[in-house]
Amino acid sequence: MSPIRERQEVPAAERWDLTEMFADDSAWEELFGRVELRLGGYRDYSGRLGETASILRAALDFDLGLSRDLERLFAYARMRADEDLDEQGAAARLQRVADLQARAQEAASFLGPEIQAVPGESMRGFLASAELEGYGYLLEQTLRWRPHTRSAEVEEVLAQAAPALGSEGRTFQQLTDADFEFGRVRDAEGRDVPLSHGSFIRFLHSPDRRVRREAYEAYYRQYRLHRNSLAAMLEASTRSDFFSARVRGFSSCLAASLFGDDVPESVYHGLIAGVRSRLEPLHGYLRLRRERLELEELEIYDTYVPLAGADDFRMEYDEAVEVCLEALAPLGEEYVGILGRGLRGGWVDRYENRRKRSGAYCCSCYDAHPGILLNYDPESITGLYTLAHEAGHAMHSFLSNRRQPYRYHSYRIFTAEVASTFNEILLSRFLLVHRRPDRDLQAYVLNREIDNIRATLYRQTMFAEFEFAAHALVEKHSALTLEAMTGIYRGLLEAYFGGIVAIDEFLPLECLRIPHFYSAFYVYKYATGLAAALALAEGVLKGGTGARDAYLEFLSLGGSLPPLEELRAAGVELTSPEPVKKALDSFSGLVEKFRKL
Repeated sequence: MSPIRERQEVPAAERWDLTEMFADDSAWEELFGRVELRLGGYRDYSGRLGETASILRAALDFDLGLSRDLERLFAYARMRADEDLDEQGAAARLQRVADLQARAQEAASFLGPEIQAVPGESMRGFLASAELEGYGYLLEQTLRWRPHTRSAEVEEVLAQAAPALGSEGRTFQQLTDADFEFGRVRDAEGRDVPLSHGSFIRFLHSPDRRVRREAYEAYYRQYRLHRNSLAAMLEASTRSDFFSARVRGFSSCLAASLFGDDVPESVYHGLIAGVRSRLEPLHGYLRLRRERLELEELEIYDTYVPLAGADDFRMEYDEAVEVCLEALAPLGEEYVGILGRGLRGGWVDRYENRRKRSGAYCCSCYDAHPGILLNYDPESITGLYTLAHEAGHAMHSFLSNRRQPYRYHSYRIFTAEVASTFNEILLSRFLLVHRRPDRDLQAYVLNREIDNIRATLYRQTMFAEFEFAAHALVEKHSALTLEAMTGIYRGLLEAYFGGIVAIDEFLPLECLRIPHFYSAFYVYKYATGLAAALALAEGVLKGGTGARDAYLEFLSLGGSLPPLEELRAAGVELTSPEPVKKALDSFSGLVEKFRKL
């Protein structure tokens, strides 16, 4: 295990290349200044949107142009800041552009109310005019928000308040990524190794139970030490969600969250009901895991270690790229060619460095190639899967940007997790069939697929239940204390683990370390995304060019249709319980196949 490097020690070839966004920091500053000066231009359109279709078109184009520049400014600032969370200049840029976005939202806050105030007959005439050809869906989505839009004055105040309402998540990130010190852990070879977010899962994959236990306990000591502060942050974030829902006239925080995606609440509750009705296959797998590891009691740190094969896995980044490209070959030469050039040529910030943001993500803007943040570990097959996952996001962005005008390029998170999970499924199918086809590898990949569905469908649904229960407490004006949070979470752990996994003193604190809880009702999209991705992947692998072309078309739609309609066009109906049912059937089948193997 190599020492964690400082950022300046990372070679340029291993970093992402941000020069397509901005040549350097001074170029960013120059555009920042020009955008700041342009904010006053909104005044030219205030009070005039109902006059003519031409004036409305000009106002929309002005707003979209400013948003496009802000998107690029923000993407660069975010990515530079995440390279080293302790670098104050980068942190300052990110704060400044967040403030600039807030000021732009404030200046543009009249647009929604004024568009919604245009008389129906006039708006129908505008929509039929040549000036607004291609803007119909954009305006329809604005009009759809009419019941939840306040007066221009209130919208201006809400825009001013936006940075403060989102501050809890940023505080959580700084505390857990920049300030937490997890100490060191003695690995299986007796080496004293730093424990970090990046190495934590690697330690949990260790076949040495002592290593797993020590890493788990050291990691969670930090969360226990800061449990009251973390609980206060999550409580404040939940109350911010409640404030936003109430001020916009939604019946609940869930309704407010789902409205933007035009997803009915039945999809959310149907997911939970479907998974709750099929917990026994999960319990059966956990019992199998306990038997396979020959343990009297299964601890949470025993649920990550592979049950078969790949103990000596090592794959350098360049080889991982080749494997991903071979696995994704069913998507065609053009897809693979674009992705290969990107993964080798500056899209990816590859490895962990000191104070770099943990985890992985893909960030994109309309005027530059996507950027992928990784903390790639050659000694963990998880790194290979993470690369394939983020490559799915990157190609979704690339194809949507290439196909759609700026106003429709940005897809919803609801569909984003489909593209990333789809790539992981194709990778597993490839490894099972083509890559070192021996029983050990087959057992490992089957085990990995089982654990992926467990983590994505079961675990994320459990998270979704927690979010719903926590927000319900606030909506009932009850106290959301540390005790309340951990009590809710303990109850869910007992149900989902069925008494098979021991619930120790640390485990209920897990609810305090999930960053997605600061984006309300986000996590369920992982579960629905997996169900959709499984269906689409099976179609592409079995259905030939027709299914492939439909999937690539889906990746090119951006935000030009509501998410459920985009998936429906690709061949998946998520308002039906069938995709979730089939995903759970797939889990049961994989467990049985693994048991026999």
